[in-house]
Amino acid sequence: MKKLFFMAVIAIFSSSGLLAQKIDFYTPGIVRVTRDNGEDASKNVSLVVTATPENVAVVKKSEDGKTVYTTDQLTVTVENGKVSFADSKGNLLMTEGEYAFTPRHTGPDRNSYKVKQTFSVEPDEAIYGIGMLQNGKLNQRGEQRRMEQANTEDYAHFYQSVKGYGVYWDNYSPTFISVPENGMAGELVLESEVGDIIDYYFIYGGDADGVIAGMRHLSGKVPMAPLWTYGFHQSRERYATQSELLEVVDKYRDLKIPYDGIVQDWEYWGSPFLWNAMEFLAEGFPEPQKMIDHVHDQNAHISVSVWQSFGIGTKPYRELARKGHLLDFETFPPSGLPGWPPRDDYPSGSRVYDAYSAEARDIYWKNLSRLHRMGVDCWWMDSTDPDFYNENDRDLDVPTALGSLRSVRNAYPLMTVEGVYNHQRDVDSTKRAFIFTRSYFAGQQRTGVNTWSGDVASSWDAMRKQIPVCLNFTLTANPNVHSDISGFLAHDYNTNGWASAKDNPQFRELYVRWMQLGAFMTMMRSHGTGAPREIYLYGKKGEPVYDALVDAVKLRYRFLPYIYSHAWQVSKNDDSFMRALFMDFKNDKKTWDINDEFMFGRNLLVCPIGRALFTPEEIDRSGKFAEVDWNAAKTYDVYLPEGIRWYDFWTGELFDGGQTIAADAPISRCPLYVKEGSILPLGPDVQYANENKYDNIDIVVYPGKDASFLLYEDEGDNYNYEKGKYSTIPLKWNDKAKRLTIGKRSGSFDGMPLSRKFNVKIVGDDKVREIRYNGNQISVK
Repeated sequence: MKKLFFMAVIAIFSSSGLLAQKIDFYTPGIVRVTRDNGEDASKNVSLVVTATPENVAVVKKSEDGKTVYTTDQLTVTVENGKVSFADSKGNLLMTEGEYAFTPRHTGPDRNSYKVKQTFSVEPDEAIYGIGMLQNGKLNQRGEQRRMEQANTEDYAHFYQSVKGYGVYWDNYSPTFISVPENGMAGELVLESEVGDIIDYYFIYGGDADGVIAGMRHLSGKVPMAPLWTYGFHQSRERYATQSELLEVVDKYRDLKIPYDGIVQDWEYWGSPFLWNAMEFLAEGFPEPQKMIDHVHDQNAHISVSVWQSFGIGTKPYRELARKGHLLDFETFPPSGLPGWPPRDDYPSGSRVYDAYSAEARDIYWKNLSRLHRMGVDCWWMDSTDPDFYNENDRDLDVPTALGSLRSVRNAYPLMTVEGVYNHQRDVDSTKRAFIFTRSYFAGQQRTGVNTWSGDVASSWDAMRKQIPVCLNFTLTANPNVHSDISGFLAHDYNTNGWASAKDNPQFRELYVRWMQLGAFMTMMRSHGTGAPREIYLYGKKGEPVYDALVDAVKLRYRFLPYIYSHAWQVSKNDDSFMRALFMDFKNDKKTWDINDEFMFGRNLLVCPIGRALFTPEEIDRSGKFAEVDWNAAKTYDVYLPEGIRWYDFWTGELFDGGQTIAADAPISRCPLYVKEGSILPLGPDVQYANENKYDNIDIVVYPGKDASFLLYEDEGDNYNYEKGKYSTIPLKWNDKAKRLTIGKRSGSFDGMPLSRKFNVKIVGDDKVREIRYNGNQISVK
């Protein structure tokens, strides 16, 4: 027996002498396994993994033809060339199955292989993650597909098990995955189209949070997003002029509808030949600087759409073409003429840039920096999949700076997004780089980017699917995810003429329920085509639909202190915002496959209304809009996880867990529950995120168990928090003593309020205790 205080490495050769297998401990719970088939595995520099192996204390024992490596978290056994993993108690977690290297004989990758590895899965073992799949499933058992990035589906090459381990497959080519059907023992298959070696990381975390923390250790922590990004964002496809955009900016403020972001979608650059010029060249935007300044004067922020393809008339296209940094396949826009369908006889000539090239990423930023200098606050990086048009398999053979596109295909989103994030961080420390984008890959969380689920349909089915889409995305270690509120494609609801969807009660009900769901996603952004999405077009104050939309936005702002404090836990302690129920209630086996509810943070159970209650779910195409009684009483079945009691957020009523109840579901709200033993910091009514500087906060205690919460504050933007410029205030509730302690404040930052008012509320007690807090500990009986 030998104890090693360094990276454990083992080499095993096949009978042919060609196969070398290595096991590298990165931490006591993270192991890298490679098979190199005669290639030099050390040349395989990861685009995703940024960690290096630690000096891990490993006990090695060899006997009877097998070698066992033991840390304080894992036992790794190598026998007959196969690796198995067990926890510190000896419980078997996973065993390798067969592997294969299949030579490629044609094309630019003809000297490489298809690489395949299988992994054991037990009959009732739930599998999560994989990516952003529009299949409506939480547990991904039975899934079989070719993983290649696209508009509405993306893949991280990462999955995790309910047993508390995860596997990251470090390969960037399109990859086939097959997961055994539920209830059947079998092997999960991963087979990539191009690879010189088999390369994967086994991550043991004990539970889903531990696996996520392990993956972030390997591939990067999550930076803080600016406070304003957690407010409401209004968008549509698209504002054709700056006056249209500014009308929305001003009207929201006049009507006192809270918001923080306005989004300018595509074609502000003009014709398709000027596609993605990264300049306001369209006739409708004669004074873009004045427009941006006006947005800022209204205490709002502007996001601008940028793409990964360029029209032949643009400055970026010409510079990238001279340097050989354009990829030779058809992309969007396909035609140089406006309108749809595209005219193939007038091709646009647009091309996607080679984001795998550092020089190309420099050129991309050089052109984008024009908008950055104008004060644009956020980059909407669209088509980061990227888009193909008339796609065929030969498109994947085009060369990139890192080899064939096939060999690096799925990492394109990471490369292009990280290029913008890193460049902005290099030149601007006053404004946190913030990006929302359509596609992602493993490791992308280190850019803080928020991924939306693509151009999904406006339908109840699509809305229901967004919940497991976001939860499985989160389970790949990427916490920032959202969807277009109301769905992107609303055309089917235009049954009484163009843009009549906004007057269609069926679409209005869908919009309200999706808005209520969006209030608990990590970015709350209304967007779509087929109908405008501005709230004031859906009625007026005092009308049920309008009031419900506004109330959902106001609820979002009420939760901002809770959300931003949780953002710190995500960044500092590898937490997650949208949490599948099994993450917190693993002992309740019913939660393993609940795909229509989730925890938002550690305290709040969100139960979105996922079906029509006031109108028919099937679209009425008669063109007649029926009268709807929006005040009718409705209920919706929700499941409350067992092992704890739950407070109705709206009424304060207390329910036992482990049961399904018929929750009240008026059009004005969706069911929300708070677990007993919780503290919620809730903000006042504001018009934008940092309006009140965290003064006049309600501290709401949900008794029944001891509780704690760490209230986090900083300047709301810039990177001073990374230098320690932030404050935390610990809140603790002693349930037996019925005492709340507001602890001594730690830390400080520029502009921090030295004194503020807290309103202490105990659910079940009507008394409100107003506390003046100056940073010193206060105890409230």
